[in-house]
Amino acid sequence: MKHALITGITGQDGSYLAELLLSKGYEVYGVMRRKSVVDYGNVDHIRNDIRFIYADMTDEVSLINAMRISQADEVYNLAAQSFVATSWDQPIATAGIDAIGVTNMLEAIRTVRPECRFYQASTSEMFGLVQEIPQRETTPFYPRSPYGVAKLYGHWITKNYKESYGMFACSGILFNHESERRGKEFVTRKITDAAARIKAGLLDCVELGNLDAKRDWGHSQDYVKAMWLMLQQDEPDDYVVATGETRTVREFVEAAFRAAGIELEFQGSGADEVAIDRATGKTVVRVSERFFRPAEVELLLGCPEKAEKKLGWKREISFQELVERMVRNDLELVRAGR
Repeated sequence: MKHALITGITGQDGSYLAELLLSKGYEVYGVMRRKSVVDYGNVDHIRNDIRFIYADMTDEVSLINAMRISQADEVYNLAAQSFVATSWDQPIATAGIDAIGVTNMLEAIRTVRPECRFYQASTSEMFGLVQEIPQRETTPFYPRSPYGVAKLYGHWITKNYKESYGMFACSGILFNHESERRGKEFVTRKITDAAARIKAGLLDCVELGNLDAKRDWGHSQDYVKAMWLMLQQDEPDDYVVATGETRTVREFVEAAFRAAGIELEFQGSGADEVAIDRATGKTVVRVSERFFRPAEVELLLGCPEKAEKKLGWKREISFQELVERMVRNDLELVRAGR
């Protein structure tokens, strides 16, 4: 039986990955930060199948202890301060977790079980001001946020440890991936939650930022399969994981409201743009400059060709199904009073 250690296990990706590994017969260990109130987050439904270890990405000693307890054959580093907007408010904390934290985890592995295989969750935000369309493994990086910069350090230190110490260490450059388990601070879940609440008459209007920003959106459940596949290869390598399709935030809004039974008409442009409910004539979406990033990432579009050819990975959940699943889930939560 293989042992796997997942950091960030209570998050969106951590929960789907834990389910996948448990289905494959792994002994799954999860890193949790100690809090005054225990919160299992997205793995509450499988918490009895997981062995939890209290540790923190900023505390190398605790990560060494986690490695000694788990004796992990595979480590999936999904822990991060993952909200881009927060990285401008907390740049030092973001760097401590997303950059130095990766080094701490790599050192813990090198100290306890150097033969352990390591997966680092890299991000399309590292491409930022894109230098090539679509973005692939060889595309130069140009991060446009403290989050992107910190993640780029994590990406390169992973590569450095692989080349310096012969460790099996690789990074998945994952483009935007969402799900019903996404936190409400992320724009996609903010949109689907708002669509459900507006449909139920609990909310009049939602304010959003740049509707022209383009993203490559997939489902987390598909993307964690790529993570696992990367650690099953003979040699470590880095892979872009994406759908190869890009859509604007406006298109996501339109699809989400349609899934909730609301047809929209967009009026105006830029900071003056609004979306009107065609049935009632009410404004249900309004653009606000306070949600614009200090440095915007305008376009992200990944090329998954290498992952598809070498890993045999393929996206199964379409953009439309992704949005419909998120909206359906939020409608159910609203009906349940949550």
